[in-house]
Amino acid sequence: MVKKSYMNMNLIILTLVMMILVVLLALGFGAVNVNFMNTLKIVGHHIPKLDQIISLDGIKASHVTIIMDLRLPRIIVALFTGAALAIVGCAFQGVFKNPMADPFVIGISSGAALGATIGLILNLSSNVFGFTGVSICAFFGALVTVLVVLKIAAIQKKLPTTTLLLAGISINYLFSALISLLMILNRHKLESVYLWTLGSFNASKWSEVMLIIPVVVIGSAILWMYSKELNIMLLGDDDASTLGIHVHRTKKIILCVSSLMVAVVVSASGIIAFVGLIIPHTVRILSGPNHKRLIPLAMIVGGIFMVICDTIARTVISPAELSVGIITSLFGVPFFLGLLYQSKKKMV
Repeated sequence: MVKKSYMNMNLIILTLVMMILVVLLALGFGAVNVNFMNTLKIVGHHIPKLDQIISLDGIKASHVTIIMDLRLPRIIVALFTGAALAIVGCAFQGVFKNPMADPFVIGISSGAALGATIGLILNLSSNVFGFTGVSICAFFGALVTVLVVLKIAAIQKKLPTTTLLLAGISINYLFSALISLLMILNRHKLESVYLWTLGSFNASKWSEVMLIIPVVVIGSAILWMYSKELNIMLLGDDDASTLGIHVHRTKKIILCVSSLMVAVVVSASGIIAFVGLIIPHTVRILSGPNHKRLIPLAMIVGGIFMVICDTIARTVISPAELSVGIITSLFGVPFFLGLLYQSKKKMV
């Protein structure tokens, strides 16, 4: 037991070191490359008390601006978006007892997309506390969707998994139809809506960093506190109730916290597929099914994965860039097909 805990701690430390290294390397790559040592100096100079020790002599002012004002907020948003989607994927797979569940299974993505579509059509480009009207519309669209799904799915103050999934699928199709209708009626906005749904971090700002970090950190801590309940709920709702778990109250808390996290990150980045599906499975292979270990590791690995995908998206056809959702899908589809193949082998 002690040896296993020691190995898990080593794994967490290793992934944390990898995360820091990936972030520092990503800061240097782009249309303008900045070497690793200069990147370290620029970041270090902006850490309190280190600015007196680390000098920026010989480093171009434009490089400082690129690192601190453009790339760093973008990479932090990508890091915490990947972390949030991965953790919520873990939680949803536990709640629904379904390895194919992801953060968008109850229609959050379609709600956010509908909100963003309305914002784009109405040209809500003005900023409120540093957030664009489109981001705010996407956030409220996602939250309203969750509330509607929970209301529809509830049966005598209970939340059966089947009705949750059916309600989510129904709302998803309804909102997708409304989005298609709005796009047809406003063809001049079709490209903008389509690109938003593919996901991107190219508009990330420090104001979004200040919102995303506390929401993701607090939300992740709450979900981690429910690790024991998630482990027991894998046995089934009836067995979990017998073992003293308040199943339906736990489901509501997990779904509400998860949905708030997803709503916040989706409003900033758009819809990014597959992260919440493939990261939990990958981490589960490394650490096992215990959510106490699974959640913190998924948080770190999800962040690493998203930063790598975003770096590829903005450098592969530099100075232009791809939507990050394209890159995650290129990784995700083969992984998904691999899961399907493994499932077929078990059934034979």
